[in-house]
Amino acid sequence: MRCTSVVIADRHPVVLQGLTSVLEAQNGFKIVACCSTGPSCIEAIRNLTPDIAIIDIEMPGLTGLEIVAIANSEGLSTRVVFFTAVVEDRQLALSAAAGAYGVILKDMPLEPLVQSLQEIAAGQRLLPLPAVNHVMPSEQKSIAITESVLAVLTERERQIMRLVSEGLSNKEIGRRLNIADGTIKQHLHHIYQKLEINNRTVLAALAISHNERGGFLEDRALSVHCD
Repeated sequence: MRCTSVVIADRHPVVLQGLTSVLEAQNGFKIVACCSTGPSCIEAIRNLTPDIAIIDIEMPGLTGLEIVAIANSEGLSTRVVFFTAVVEDRQLALSAAAGAYGVILKDMPLEPLVQSLQEIAAGQRLLPLPAVNHVMPSEQKSIAITESVLAVLTERERQIMRLVSEGLSNKEIGRRLNIADGTIKQHLHHIYQKLEINNRTVLAALAISHNERGGFLEDRALSVHCD
């Protein structure tokens, strides 16, 4: 039986050591690195290419969302799983949109924890998505709950989000939309506040992943009037 290689990252040493001990005692898992900061976690993912990375969503240095955004932007194959004490709909939506494979609560019993990790290693996404139709396929659920979060954005902000995901600079976005560079910066500041994210990398990852799952299908023609 092939072992699933795992990187574990948590800001709490007791949790980090505890989860490591639990998984090391299970057949089928090989812990290749334990990390206490976000930067050390992304370096471990780059250098060791584990099958799974189990990450505290609030890591210091780089958050879990930033780590998964960087991993996706670099085309890394590791499946990221967020490990958290509590989870809200917004976190689930952002996790799904960013491309995480799962969100696991820290108080989950051992047997379902191991089973969940085995399923993720096999390629399944395990993101509990509340407040949507339970008969919908999982990908449609992911899109639906992400759209509920993105609904706080104006149409102009969604346009800018899409253009950021295409790799355009603020000046290039301004030329595309015929608005000033300073106005783009203001819009980005508002987007970060509304989505509760910190930077452009995460924003681009959210837009790219959401679009790949069929989001933004009703993309309107970009308006060229001044804001």
